[in-house]
Amino acid sequence: MINITVDRERCKGCSLCVPFCPKKIIQLSAGINSSGYHPAEIIDQGKCTGCGNCAKMCPDLSIEIIKEV
Repeated sequence: MINITVDRERCKGCSLCVPFCPKKIIQLSAGINSSGYHPAEIIDQGKCTGCGNCAKMCPDLSIEIIKEV
């Protein structure tokens, strides 16, 4: 199982992660964080393959991928 977490407070909503997700399961949230940004959110954890593209593209290290065995 793969679990993706986005640190909503660290994310500045740059959206660099969005186009690099091959499964298209990342979008910017309608809500805002305490800095006034729309952070990234995962819309379907079950479709994630754990490729890591989103985490690699994140300039703020806001995305963490945990592969559970």
